[in-house]
Parts: sequence; C-alpha cells; structure tokens
Amino acid sequence: MEEVLFFGSAIGALGGAVGVVAMRNPFYSVLALIVHLFSLAALFLLLSSAFLAAAQVVVYAGAVMVLYVFVVAYVGGGEPAWEPIPGQRLLAPLLAIALFVELSVAVLASALLALGTEGPDVDPGFGNPEAVGTLLLEKFLLPFEAASIMLLLAAIGAVVLAGKRQEDTA
Repeated sequence: MEEVLFFGSAIGALGGAVGVVAMRNPFYSVLALIVHLFSLAALFLLLSSAFLAAAQVVVYAGAVMVLYVFVVAYVGGGEPAWEPIPGQRLLAPLLAIALFVELSVAVLASALLALGTEGPDVDPGFGNPEAVGTLLLEKFLLPFEAASIMLLLAAIGAVVLAGKRQEDTA
C-alpha cells in the first residue's frame, strides 16, 4: 500500500511541477502548483513527518496558493508582455536536458556513496512542533519575517501593476 501511495504521490508531484512550467495560462499553472504541493504533503506523510505535511497543506497549499489565485484572477492572465528570445524554443529543451543529466549524476553519485551506511543520526525530538517553533521564532526569526514581508510586497505590487494597466487601457 505504501508503494502505491509513494508512486501516486511522486507522479502527482512530477506532473504538477511539469504543469507549472508547461501551462501557458497562469491560473492553470497555479492550480498545477497546488496539485504539486498536495503531492509533496503525501510524500512527507510517508516519511512519518505529519507536522511538515500539515504545514505544507495549511501554509503553502492553503494560504499562499489562495493568495496566488486571487492575484492571478485580479491581474488576469494575458499574453506575455515581451517577445521570446530568438532561438529560445531550441535552446530551452537542450538546457533542460543538460540540467536533468547533471542532477541525475549528482543524485546517483551521492546515493551510491550512502549504500553501505546506516543513515544519518537524528535526535528523537527532531522535527516536532516545539523544535520547529523554536527554530522559526528564535534562530530564524529575521528570515521568516522577511519572507512574509516579501510575499506581502509581491501581492501589493501585482495589484498596483494591474491598476496601472487598467488606467492605460481606459
């Protein structure tokens, strides 16, 4: 049963990631990202990380994606404002294949080095809500708050740009 859930979640995560890049409509791209994030949450559950899976669903697939959906719906998904770079349709797949080969070599090399080992030593309290809260609110408070401010500024910027575009068309 775990194997079926793993492969289903892995296919959903990969399909959602490809959908984010491949979709031309930004609204459908955001929906594909939601599928990707839910699939990652299922993979976290398989790793016995219920807190991280719940945070993935509540924070990313819930709050952040709702914000993205509203911004995309407000701004609208039109054609891109710029022309594609000449030769981009040929160069982009070649770069994607090169990146895939590079990442595959890196993953396989590190996996082969770890074949005869026991795995990492993890403390019993690692990943529980208390440890995560302590890290977020003590050690990483500044980056945590900076990320939230950046998300807020991005949403405000999208609304301002949409307002300017509506003024130009009027």
